[in-house]
Amino acid sequence: MHTLGTVKGIAVRDASRAPMKEQQQVEVTLQHGIVQDYRGTGLRQVTFLDLGQWQEVLDELGIDLPWYTRRANVLIEGIDLPATVGWRLQVGACRFAIGGETTPCDRMDELQPGLRRILTPALRGGVWGKVLQGGVLHVGDEVHVL
Repeated sequence: MHTLGTVKGIAVRDASRAPMKEQQQVEVTLQHGIVQDYRGTGLRQVTFLDLGQWQEVLDELGIDLPWYTRRANVLIEGIDLPATVGWRLQVGACRFAIGGETTPCDRMDELQPGLRRILTPALRGGVWGKVLQGGVLHVGDEVHVL
């Protein structure tokens, strides 16, 4: 497993169906996940998307969409994210336990017809993590599989 990646994007939303807003940095805590994101509590605190897989999705759809259309929090390049389920990720100063697939929902087809189906195989929809160590997360941070 390739163990060095890079954070290529961060996005948050302030309500359930609100638009995603890109950020250069966010604060991550054990209690709230990404403090600026409305959905940081519970088990699935932070969601991660693999840039390579997102590009495959766009190629299959034959269109170009911003990565945050997937409504994930952190875009990562250089790590095989599906292979990290059950592992830990060190992302800059923060550490996450990767717990499973972020299952694509109906909202994906509302945003782009066919998107849910294309995201479904091979965990293309991304993975979710629980915060083990908080801190400030930046675009450009290194990502390591532990």
